[in-house]
Amino acid sequence: MIMAAMRNIRIDKVVVNIGTGKPGEPLDNAVTLIERLTGKKAVRTVSRIRNPTWGLRKGLPIGTKVTLRGKAAEIFLKKAFEAAGNNLRTSSFDGKGNFAFGVGEYIDFPGAKYDPKIGMLGFDVCVALKRPGYRVSKRKIGASVIGKKHIIQDAEAQEFVAKAFGVEMLGGLEAE
Repeated sequence: MIMAAMRNIRIDKVVVNIGTGKPGEPLDNAVTLIERLTGKKAVRTVSRIRNPTWGLRKGLPIGTKVTLRGKAAEIFLKKAFEAAGNNLRTSSFDGKGNFAFGVGEYIDFPGAKYDPKIGMLGFDVCVALKRPGYRVSKRKIGASVIGKKHIIQDAEAQEFVAKAFGVEMLGGLEAE
């Protein structure tokens, strides 16, 4: 039965991010909010491109993110699903065991209260799922390819999320 243990799906990481598009007070508010929601230290993200139309230059801080793993990721994900109405579109899955969804307003998040200094902000939640043995593709020495049967398909990922978190799967984009 060792094969069954290698087929178990689990959460690799949960990345929570807020993009403000500009530095200054909006970014500081986003950092405060994301740290308050996750309880972890936030990292600022910077622009990788230059776009004068939007006032962007390379290296300009325009967002913030936090990566959660283990038990903290599961706890946060349960609350985030509740904030999103326990619904997830099937089009949110990428075919490799990853999915993402957004929360429109942080006050929907359980335990979060409105702060007039921050205003109204939403955030994105990106989740990576994995099976035991995925490390062989990431290791430095002796890296190998993951077999086709070991890659997490959309249906498997959707079934895992529905069972583990009680989330209802909706159709594509039209199901909003």
